[in-house]
Amino acid sequence: MAAEADFLARYRAVSNKLKKRFLRKPNVAEASEQFGQLAKELKQQDCLQYAAFCNLAMARCEQTLFNAPGEALALTDAARLFLSSEKENRALQAPGFDEHLQAALNCYSFAIKVYIEINQPVMAASLCLELGNELKEMNRPGEACVHYQRAAELQTQTPIEAFLSMGEMATCKILTRDYDGALSVFTEMQLMCQERGLQLPGTNTPVGAFLDIVAKCEISRVLLLMLLEPPPQKLLPEHAQTLERYAWESFDPHSQVTFLPENTFLLLQSVVMACQEKDTESLKSLQTELWPFLSAEQNHLLHLVVQERITPSGQGI
Repeated sequence: MAAEADFLARYRAVSNKLKKRFLRKPNVAEASEQFGQLAKELKQQDCLQYAAFCNLAMARCEQTLFNAPGEALALTDAARLFLSSEKENRALQAPGFDEHLQAALNCYSFAIKVYIEINQPVMAASLCLELGNELKEMNRPGEACVHYQRAAELQTQTPIEAFLSMGEMATCKILTRDYDGALSVFTEMQLMCQERGLQLPGTNTPVGAFLDIVAKCEISRVLLLMLLEPPPQKLLPEHAQTLERYAWESFDPHSQVTFLPENTFLLLQSVVMACQEKDTESLKSLQTELWPFLSAEQNHLLHLVVQERITPSGQGI
């Protein structure tokens, strides 16, 4: 209690310096520095929420001084402190109303707004990603998805980073069982990557990191289509075109999908045929063969496809 009283006394003392007095302008820069010093001391004493409040006061001072980068930095520090305090409460299983989390979300939101106003979209996007990662770690993928989407929108000048943010968004949709939403994100990613990515001269084949992204999207889209099983009348043209590439009738060794290894393509083609023929035993065997070629997320989707064939849940479109 003594430490708390001391903190309040010092906080009030600094705040009083900001009050307007007759023929005397308040020294805002000095007050900002003192709030920052008090925040450091409180952080060292593990009084994280009090330190965050001091950083908020510091941000207000920087706003008065028209120092936007300083304001954004102070808001970001406050957001991280509120978030750390929320994590401590959860680790202790203390009852609460997520008040520190809400405070952190507000601070992040204001900091992102400041960075956008001073034309620093990369910094704004990095905060969106940071917040998305934190929410995902706290088992809130639905809320994290919104921030990953905003990050992708801010990363128009850096395509690779934008695709990675969209990939995180698709992962969150899979975690919340929004498979249709995940399919839409992967489809948009693949189309954008093929349009904006670097390509081999004279071909439509992407190269480098763009090739990896297109391959990941292609595999995930095929697996999601097998999981959702949309009826022909609800199958979008781009999805129908994808499935046609894996049909035996239209198979042509010379027109094979160039962005997938031959082994992976043939196994994926067999999965599509096994699903269409409802051959569960073949599907189980193919799952074992495909396992080393897929990422953890894709293996999860393949597992769901197999489970859906064994015990149909009726959760498809």
